[in-house]
Amino acid sequence: MRIDLPSDSQSRPEKPGFFSAQVSQARRFYLDLNPPEKTEFAVVCGGWEQCQKEYRIRREDFPYFSIEFVSGGKGELTLAGRTEPLWAGRIFTYGPGIAQQITTDPDDPLAKYFIDFAGIRAESLLAEANLSPGTIQSASTVQTISDIFDGLIEQGLSDSRFAPALCRTLTEFLIFKLAENITHARPAESAAFTTYQQCRQFIRENCADLKSLSEIARTCHIDPAYLCRLFRRYDHQSPYQYLIRLKMNLAAQRFQDPNTLVKQLAIELGFVDPFHFSRVFKKVFGLSPQAFRKLR
Repeated sequence: MRIDLPSDSQSRPEKPGFFSAQVSQARRFYLDLNPPEKTEFAVVCGGWEQCQKEYRIRREDFPYFSIEFVSGGKGELTLAGRTEPLWAGRIFTYGPGIAQQITTDPDDPLAKYFIDFAGIRAESLLAEANLSPGTIQSASTVQTISDIFDGLIEQGLSDSRFAPALCRTLTEFLIFKLAENITHARPAESAAFTTYQQCRQFIRENCADLKSLSEIARTCHIDPAYLCRLFRRYDHQSPYQYLIRLKMNLAAQRFQDPNTLVKQLAIELGFVDPFHFSRVFKKVFGLSPQAFRKLR
């Protein structure tokens, strides 16, 4: 359950001085604020903030690498001399030597997550995910990314001795999940982007029963060629590839039950030929269904 507390009630003795006081609510955690110089990768702190209407941050430098993710509201960001609008789904990164200025729209104040980290692998991880410090991107799904950040905050606020390790792992997962969800869409009000999201959700919710690209397009009331163009524009795969991946993920889950038969499952997932099903499964996972089941 999410509990939002006023920012002054979140204060701890080790609270770093770079947090803004211009927030109405915040959930923040602090781990190692002074990690060893040669540490591989360490999460420093993170959290979520609801900005006040006068929120404004201006820094010429920052001691850690940072990812911020806008979950609501609007604003403006100047990062390394480049000015861009902010809206829900915007991702931006910065780090040592990169100036940043963040202001909120007073009529629609920003709500945003952040994670700060350090270490000799930090910059290379960001670069691998096309999120090098100074990058401004957009994510195709706000809720998916918000859920990961909420998990990070939950672990960071826990009293578990494994909290630093769990936060490291979740931050690496977050970085590559952000990379997977990067889109070149403008704000989500775009009619084309909204159509893409609706079609993607429909495929995800009905993947077991859907059989073809034409069936997807017909049910979503759009042309198959337009559906493919939407996925080329906003995704890294075709709608049919996305459907097949979802079907194979369902198959992998079902194979956890040793009584599940390949022939039976192939029919349930819309494959008339179980041999075709097995070939597709092996292409996706690198193992035949029989070999996959032996892994149990």
